[in-house]
Amino acid sequence: MARRDIEFDAEGTTLRGWFYPAEGASGAGPVIVMAHGLSAVKEMFLDKYAAAFSEAGLNALVFDNRNFGASDGEPRQEIDPVAQVRDYRHAITYALTLPEVDRNRVGIWGSSYSGGHVLTVGAFDQRVKAVVSQVPLVDGYENIRSLVRSDFIGGFRDMFDADREARFRGEAPGMVPAVSEDPLGPAAMPTPDSWKWFTETHEERAPAWRNEITLRSVELLSEYKPDSVVERISPTPLLVLVAENDVLTPTELALATYQKAREPKKLVILPGGHFDAYVQGFDASMVPARDWFLEHLKP
Repeated sequence: MARRDIEFDAEGTTLRGWFYPAEGASGAGPVIVMAHGLSAVKEMFLDKYAAAFSEAGLNALVFDNRNFGASDGEPRQEIDPVAQVRDYRHAITYALTLPEVDRNRVGIWGSSYSGGHVLTVGAFDQRVKAVVSQVPLVDGYENIRSLVRSDFIGGFRDMFDADREARFRGEAPGMVPAVSEDPLGPAAMPTPDSWKWFTETHEERAPAWRNEITLRSVELLSEYKPDSVVERISPTPLLVLVAENDVLTPTELALATYQKAREPKKLVILPGGHFDAYVQGFDASMVPARDWFLEHLKP
């Protein structure tokens, strides 16, 4: 497998990543476009998924979200879901310029926050012929309500307003940790399994990851609702992978969104929690995704 570095323009911002050519391919073939979730960078196991897709005869294009990892963009560590959705579409456009890619066989894969992005892209971009959404964020407002004590939410709103005024004065963006060892400490993902996975994966695989995001990122998360467009994905085939004990992007929210989606669709329940899909449950999450793409991106 000859993975190569890539970069492409996204309305003036250069995004960077990897392209994994399909193994054994004799001509143009399917491509899977992939990016990671909230604050994560591509080294956090996306290489494993892309390599598995490549071994199965699927091209894979992986990129870092703007403002993160190897990609350009300012302010650093800011997560704008609308911009990230748009960047998936820029990545698709770039993929169609590659000689290895058949423009009529495009799939998209996303996990966690980007699991919500692929629902949104699949609803609007008719170039997409198959969607895989893994442990998805489906409703930012309800997700925050499930993680943050109700008496803390008003304080967050005050912080958002103060940050907006500070930025207007030319001050640096306010920052908040992505994860915290203290479940009651301020963090965008205040769960013990988030702390464990991000810190361990940072040490073992992803030195470029930083444990901070802008405060505005949390505000934008609260306004993001992929659930509102999921009915529009049909007739594009949709696979949703939901962890049975997901406390970060709650299982019940993802299941309710799956029920709203129209056919053709398929649901797979993964063992364990949100982050198990990447490590001990890798085969359980990768194999259904790989097979879904193979089934729906045939010549």
